[in-house]
Amino acid sequence: MHRMGSVALNSLEDELGDILEKALRQAGLDEGEAARRAGVPEARLRDAIDYRSELRWDELGRLARVLGLNEVGLCAVGSGRYPRPNVDGLPFQVEVLAMSHGIGVVNAYLVSDLGSRTGILFDTGSGIAALSAVWPDHITDLSAVFLTHVETEHAGALCAVTERFGAAAAYIPEGAAAPCGQTAAEGMKWQVGDLQVDVFATPGHAAAHNSYLVRRPGAPEARALLVAGDMIFAGSAGGAYFCHRRLRANLRRVLEAVPPCTVIAPGHGPMTTVENELRFNPFLG
Repeated sequence: MHRMGSVALNSLEDELGDILEKALRQAGLDEGEAARRAGVPEARLRDAIDYRSELRWDELGRLARVLGLNEVGLCAVGSGRYPRPNVDGLPFQVEVLAMSHGIGVVNAYLVSDLGSRTGILFDTGSGIAALSAVWPDHITDLSAVFLTHVETEHAGALCAVTERFGAAAAYIPEGAAAPCGQTAAEGMKWQVGDLQVDVFATPGHAAAHNSYLVRRPGAPEARALLVAGDMIFAGSAGGAYFCHRRLRANLRRVLEAVPPCTVIAPGHGPMTTVENELRFNPFLG
């Protein structure tokens, strides 16, 4: 089961304009050249990037082919009909700690056994005040903290969290630097109570970035949770500020390595599933 924090997550993290802008950068094309290749008036493409889209499905389809995107998924985002899958059925409790950050929302996640007062925290938000405002009363202790990456909006409260909740350890991606963290590298595993946390190194958005698979080994057929940070969002992917090739390679690698029913917990926006994103995510074309 999962529950939401006080900030509602009613919309996707990225709109059509965000996706087109990211895809143009990844393809190494400017707006004029992409519009020419797709047979779309440049002014209409610019309007779409500026959130004033009136692009038709046939135009979106041609842009998808030029930019190497999933055509069905791009059209779904462009029409406001991106599929939102069922994310229930996890064999542990997940609290979505959604916090306002600038004009957007950033997510941290608390995972715990049902009825337990001890949790595992993934990411911390930008500061302890924001995190405390959405913290559930029934979790009073932490067994561990795992960071997907050390951008301030995801890691700003790390040291304050470890002090307040006495977490046994805090883990950060290999190559990252944080005063309270120790390395969590590809292939490492932690047993935390009845749960297991597996580490995937997923650089692309950042040079040092991890995703974490949380599962219950005693229930191998049960759903797992992939805490993905800024690797992937429902209907989009993170900005490839480090390397777009490695981001897309890791997206495909990790999503194909875990069961399709796995629930994805992204750093921004609503939860989704591996099956849904493999089928529809524009960047998995």
